[in-house]
Amino acid sequence: MNFASISQFLRSGATLLAKGPVALIFAEDDTEVETTLRHHLELRFKQVVCFIPESFELPVDLEEQIHRVTMEHPTGGAMVDAINRVIEAAPGIWLYYCFNAEYLFFPFCENRSIGEMVTFHSEERRQAMLTYVIDLYAKDLAAFPQAVSLEEAHMDRSGYYALARPDSANHNHPKERQLDFFGGLRWRFEEHIPSQRRKIDRISIFLTKPGLKMRDDFTFNDEEYNTYSCEWHNNLTAAVCSFRTAKALKRNPGSRDEITSFTWHNSVPFEWHSRQLLDLGLMEPGQWF
Repeated sequence: MNFASISQFLRSGATLLAKGPVALIFAEDDTEVETTLRHHLELRFKQVVCFIPESFELPVDLEEQIHRVTMEHPTGGAMVDAINRVIEAAPGIWLYYCFNAEYLFFPFCENRSIGEMVTFHSEERRQAMLTYVIDLYAKDLAAFPQAVSLEEAHMDRSGYYALARPDSANHNHPKERQLDFFGGLRWRFEEHIPSQRRKIDRISIFLTKPGLKMRDDFTFNDEEYNTYSCEWHNNLTAAVCSFRTAKALKRNPGSRDEITSFTWHNSVPFEWHSRQLLDLGLMEPGQWF
């Protein structure tokens, strides 16, 4: 189903948001939009909604499976505003969001659905899930100058770390059960990344409710939503495997000529399987077996 604007979508497509989990995918450019949509359809979201410029074309069979909302610049503040409008219009459902060329993986996603996962997470009295954005990049930038190749995708197997998140409202004491996570290309090429954009943590999966707002830094106005686990044990986490940073570094005039390769001694081929991410400690199964 196609909608000419987000206003029309929220007005006419309200029944599509009656039950989650719902995936909101923002197509910032035309890179791997089709594979991103197909990947998330395979995870068995109840609905997949793509915010996408009108000029971008999709295969006919894909158009029949997703809901297309025309948005000419689905990034930055427009993306945050769109998510907050969906939250307000559809309280009480699980939402997930990502950009094109980003792929969600969660523990055992090869044989368990996203619905099963959020049901378990709800039973643990959790309303949000921490996800790590794991950078993907092509090994050979001469062959793939935009740094995107699904067949030759690589990732960093180490180099990830966390720092306490200071609370400016409490003399900068660390916030309870909140950390800032770093690593990947944003860490290795930090001189090209603004300091406020170096974190790799997102609350990508969450339960909507009245009054909830997502902020520009991908955190929420409810501080419990920003925690990595509950007080009594570790909870599920997931990973968003993303070419977004690699694309930006190779397109930005200030960095593209200085970077001839993203690979280093800790680069490994990405296997497109949750087992690899679990083995590397890049997501947590919690009590879900």
